[in-house]
Amino acid sequence: MLKIILADNQAIFRAGAAKVLAVEDDLRIVAQADTPEKLKTALSSFRAGVLIFAEGLDSNLGDICESAKKHKTRLIVVAENPDSVSRLLQLGINGIIFRNVSGPALIDCVRKVANGETCVQTGEAEQEASENDAVGARVRDRLTAKELKIVALIVQGYKNKEIATTLGTTEQVIKNYLRNVYDKIGVSDRLELALFTIHHRILLEAASASSAAVH
Repeated sequence: MLKIILADNQAIFRAGAAKVLAVEDDLRIVAQADTPEKLKTALSSFRAGVLIFAEGLDSNLGDICESAKKHKTRLIVVAENPDSVSRLLQLGINGIIFRNVSGPALIDCVRKVANGETCVQTGEAEQEASENDAVGARVRDRLTAKELKIVALIVQGYKNKEIATTLGTTEQVIKNYLRNVYDKIGVSDRLELALFTIHHRILLEAASASSAAVH
């Protein structure tokens, strides 16, 4: 059984990764962390085989690398952009993925890293996927400006009541909007909506741009 720690300050991404990994019989998530302190505690307490953590979680990646080496834990980083790849590999990171990683690709990377291999999701592949994302573009064009704002806030972890306050409307109106969004995209809940949006960068960028006009 391969023990895994998930560390990311984006709860949606943690939940999505956990959902993907939990269905594998030989993989077990033993801890989740949303701060550098909790991450370091989890490393020393659980001695996991693999740590998946966000590049932006801690500015001092060297400390995490040293701690992981001490506990014989191999590292997979969720990188913020392709320009980071070379620097991360120099630090001794074993695997590099991006937030648009597919479920099968995440599982494959975890297994490769656990077996002592290096796994890198290339920036070129990420860019090509974004440019050829017909599904994301189609969904983007199907949503109204207000629906895109709501999608962006869902990805940021806002609850319905908080979204209503931000947009100056009622919680029931937000629920009505969400039902329409679910139908247009073909998802059944807010987690699936957030994961779909993260995976389709064209949609994520459009939602983020709409949300920026709110703040």
